[in-house]
Amino acid sequence: MTLLIIRHGETPLNVARVMQPADTPLSANGQAQAELLAQRLAAGQPLRPTGIVSSDLPRALQTAQAIAAATGLPITTSPLLHERNFGDLRGRLYDSLGFDPLTREEAPPNGESIPQFAARCAAAWAWVLQQQSALGGPLAVVSHGLVIRHWLHHGPLQVPAALALPERMSNTSLTVATAAAPHAVSLVDCTAHLGGAVLADAKSLSGG
Repeated sequence: MTLLIIRHGETPLNVARVMQPADTPLSANGQAQAELLAQRLAAGQPLRPTGIVSSDLPRALQTAQAIAAATGLPITTSPLLHERNFGDLRGRLYDSLGFDPLTREEAPPNGESIPQFAARCAAAWAWVLQQQSALGGPLAVVSHGLVIRHWLHHGPLQVPAALALPERMSNTSLTVATAAAPHAVSLVDCTAHLGGAVLADAKSLSGG
C-alpha cells in the first residue's frame, strides 16, 4: 500500500521567514494551495486516499481539512507529527538570529534538540505505519517540512538515485512512498497541482 506524504500549505510566517508559533494558520495563498492539492488527491492523482492523518497544528490541520472536504474522509491527528519545537525562538525572524536553528544540534530554550526530534520522528513513522496497516489503503499523511526532510534524509524513506533529494520541502508538496519496507519513494516534493498559480516564494522558510 501507499503513503501520500504532504507538507502543509503556505503560512504568512513562512513568507516572512519567522520561526512559527504553534498556532500559526495558513495564509489565503496556503488555503488555495491546500484546495488544489485536495482536488488532485480526490481525482486519484496519483492515488485517492482512503484515510487521512495529520499534525494537529493549525497549518497542517487546515491542509488536512481541505483534503477531508474533497474526499469525505475523517482525519486522525497526532502531536507526533508536529514540526520540531523551537521553543523560545518561535516568533523571531530567522535571518536575525545569527545562526541556523534548523541545523543546530542542541535544544533552544524550551524546545527540542535534534536527537529528541529524531526520536519523535521515528515514533511518528511507527505510528503512521500502524494507521496505514489498520486502514489497508492509501493514507494521506499531513505534516511539516523538517519532519518530512528527516524521513527522507535520515531514513526510513528510501529515495532512488534517479530522484534528487530537495534542500527544502515546498508547501503542499507531495511525496509518495510504499508503506511496506523498504519504503521506496516514487515521487518527491511534487507541486504539479499548483500549476505555478499559487506557488510560494522560493525564499520562504521551510521548517520552523
